[in-house]
Amino acid sequence: MAPDMEKIIQSISLGDQDTVQLLLDSYNTQYAECFFFNTEQQRLKEFRKNKIRDCASNSDSDIDSDEEMPNFLLREDLAAALLCFVGGQLQPAVLRACLHTLRILSRDRRALGPMVTDSALLTLTHLGGINLLQPSQDQDKTKIQDQCDRTQTQIHGKEASGSNGAADSDQRCAVSFSECHSFNRRGNVGHFVLAPGKKDTREDDSEEEGKVDDGEVCKKEAMKVLCNIIYNSPQARERASALRLLQGLWESLKQGIWSGPPPTGQFYKLRLLFLLTALRPELRLQLQQERGVLVLTSALEQCLVLRWADENQLITYSTSPPVSKEVSQDVIEILKTIFNVAHRFYRQEPDEEEATLYRRLAAVLRHCLLLSCDGADTMEELQGHTVNILSALPLTCLDVLLAVPVGQASHKYEGVNMDCVHALLLFMDRRLNRGQKLKEKLTPVLSLLTESSRFHRETRHYLRQKILPPLKDVAVRPEQDSTLRGQLVRLMTHVDTDVKDCAAELLFVLCKENVSRFVKYTGYGNAAGLLAARGLLNGRRNSGDGQFASRYSSDSDSDTEEYRQIRSKINLVTGRVEAEQPDPMEGMTEEEKEEEACRLICMINRLSQDQIIQPMGVTRDGRLAPLWGHMRSCTEEKEEEEEENEEEEQGLSSIPQGLKDKTMK
Repeated sequence: MAPDMEKIIQSISLGDQDTVQLLLDSYNTQYAECFFFNTEQQRLKEFRKNKIRDCASNSDSDIDSDEEMPNFLLREDLAAALLCFVGGQLQPAVLRACLHTLRILSRDRRALGPMVTDSALLTLTHLGGINLLQPSQDQDKTKIQDQCDRTQTQIHGKEASGSNGAADSDQRCAVSFSECHSFNRRGNVGHFVLAPGKKDTREDDSEEEGKVDDGEVCKKEAMKVLCNIIYNSPQARERASALRLLQGLWESLKQGIWSGPPPTGQFYKLRLLFLLTALRPELRLQLQQERGVLVLTSALEQCLVLRWADENQLITYSTSPPVSKEVSQDVIEILKTIFNVAHRFYRQEPDEEEATLYRRLAAVLRHCLLLSCDGADTMEELQGHTVNILSALPLTCLDVLLAVPVGQASHKYEGVNMDCVHALLLFMDRRLNRGQKLKEKLTPVLSLLTESSRFHRETRHYLRQKILPPLKDVAVRPEQDSTLRGQLVRLMTHVDTDVKDCAAELLFVLCKENVSRFVKYTGYGNAAGLLAARGLLNGRRNSGDGQFASRYSSDSDSDTEEYRQIRSKINLVTGRVEAEQPDPMEGMTEEEKEEEACRLICMINRLSQDQIIQPMGVTRDGRLAPLWGHMRSCTEEKEEEEEENEEEEQGLSSIPQGLKDKTMK
């Protein structure tokens, strides 16, 4: 049986803490796993959105039901009452139950009205252990007290009236929060929504929380409520920015970071910092100006207990145990926030101080990439965020990924430690095999490997050995191969242009941007997209690519003996040896061949006139252009040459014979 929210509100108004705790514990148990209060309406909306009707229907399913409205208003009343209640002196267990209920209510975006006010945000911030230095704190306390008095007045109004009066009181409560309600309805379109059933991995920690101080548990619950509100409400994010929530949160985190020992219990503060910087662009800029990358890099060093051998080299231990799940999650939140601040660094030329900082960060990220974590999924997520930041850092600062002694390296090539590059290669392979959300999950590592290969010769040689080894078997098409090369070639015809371009660019760079070598490994059909975009369909390198030509050595491609024997039989379009096909014109006379060619031309011409196809040709600069326009331009050039020749001949004919003889000598 669902708990009675009106009874909970009545107990709150009476100040009966024991009864409130008992009722809230029942409510929290009932809705602990609830992320959508109106599940049936959610399903109905999805049904209406997806179904196709031939004619209008007057079915009852087309009429919005008002059954959810009273519960929705009661949830708002309950949230308002709890926000006033937690501002007083409560027993730790009661406060914890109240904050847990607020966390459940904050999942419903429609009922956030009472929670997005300045007084509510300040109350939750204070309960979360964040001190905000506001100029008008006395006014805020007055606002909180006024809201409490207003809410209690509404609650007593419900007690005095019967069932009919309860509905009227609900309307009065809705009016007092009408501005918030109207904002929530406007903000529903195109906004983030928590996925049904999505659960925070740290929420199921009741046994662990039992061993922690009640004050710390309440702080954690308050931070959870704040995270939900900031995530679900644009208005709350706007007010949090105006209330300088980021400054207070940042000072609280810095105190924990600079305190000495590795910070603990900071996960939800880090989560809130990530949400604020992800959803408010001006806060990203503000954190950057506060030297956020430097402080967060220090936080990574403390979480992972890192020690430095020299300026850009860490001391590593091969026997180190896997990083715990709790530390890994803290590191992930820090990495996500660093990316929010650093994602624009790629296009900037760093000064000397910034370059030193980014190299130090790259060294820490290299360590993160090679970490062993407690849980494969956790390690995959941590590596994914590490790759995101590496792909955003200036390329000139990534040399520290290779500048590591070769002594204990598991993977070496040409006297260089390739452990980091090998880890990136394995990470790319796992993402390729999963085949999900390729644009978000795969393109960062593809881009990182491409640019690293372009700037570091050793990286390119190592990746080419792993991805494009010398060809031996060309009996299957490149895209049908099960190796890394085959997987990347398949992506070259992917429907997503970003994925397609990133995969093609990596293979093209591994081929040293040589067209013939690129076609050799991928087939002309797969390579045509990149070649057309770059103006290389004629097989020549244009002037725009000259800036990268100097980066590549002049060594030739080494072919295996098996490849040399069958090279002449390879179909360059498909990239494999095709079975011999009979000549379709065998036995035909020359007249029949000519007639067949004319018929084919007529069919192509008809398809072109009906705009079913558009014949294309390759221009002098290696790009595609309509064939008829290309032929017309060639015809015009020939006509101009003929006219010039005629003018020259006419000019010579007008010269006297004696002078003409002298001119010709």
